[in-house]
Amino acid sequence: MEVSAFQKHPTPVFGDKSTGTMFDAFVRRQPDGRLRMDVSWRPRESFAVTFSDDGFHWSEPVITLGPDKTSGWEQIVNRCCVLPDPKGNGWLMWYTGQVWDWGTGHGVSKIGVARSDDGIHFERFRCDPVLVPEADFEKESVMNPFVMVDGGRFRMWYAAGETYEPNVIGYAESDDGVRWTKYPGNPVFAYNPEKEYEQERIGAVDILKEDDGYLMFYIGYRDIHTACICAARSRDGITGWERVPENPLVMPSPGEWDADSCYKPTVVKADDGTYRLWYNGRRGGDEFIGYAEGRIAPRG
Repeated sequence: MEVSAFQKHPTPVFGDKSTGTMFDAFVRRQPDGRLRMDVSWRPRESFAVTFSDDGFHWSEPVITLGPDKTSGWEQIVNRCCVLPDPKGNGWLMWYTGQVWDWGTGHGVSKIGVARSDDGIHFERFRCDPVLVPEADFEKESVMNPFVMVDGGRFRMWYAAGETYEPNVIGYAESDDGVRWTKYPGNPVFAYNPEKEYEQERIGAVDILKEDDGYLMFYIGYRDIHTACICAARSRDGITGWERVPENPLVMPSPGEWDADSCYKPTVVKADDGTYRLWYNGRRGGDEFIGYAEGRIAPRG
């Protein structure tokens, strides 16, 4: 197995046996300098938010939004992205709503949107999903929305395919964050079966806009149960994605708390150019949030 290019913190930085599974975090620095983490909290079937000054010590989680079991499409909610509303009207959250059949191991995933005045208490912006699976490559699910406001428009990258774990990455744009137009050339990024660390499929992304384009951090699956974290670059964030030579960035560590898989990267770039990366690591049925950091060479 490949080794990690990033240096990992030896233990989880958020979540433990008392909280149960914490997964698919989204971290960004706030105007007050603190780090904000929005995370999926499986035992509570909800999203929660927590804050930190250093990225290692986090406040007690507070639930921000739970499922709507009467909706018909979001009996389960997970995998969110939270940003300040660019119009100054509070906060916006894009999230995955799922219907899951534990008997068959199959489900359907769609993407919804919610808003909040204070960034803590969220309410659904509309009852219906804002993105649903339609194209053949999307199969039964669109999920893991990552949204940024760029050039006055909302840009979304999302995972699509199967519900247990997705397969490829799609792209959409919006003027208001609610009505989305999918890119006609979707999917914009697919797995490379020649790469051991992503020969099965790829999943959830976090994207940073940099001076030379866009840097995407994503999940690579060696098989459906074994995942690691990788990165790729694109000039426009849509086409021409090139994997970075440092891949894989974060790999499972045999015998450790993340021995089985490292999922869902979320990244903040430090002032010194270091990429600070949080991810959910899994060993057996335990899944918590870990931390790693490292550097990626600029585009040549």
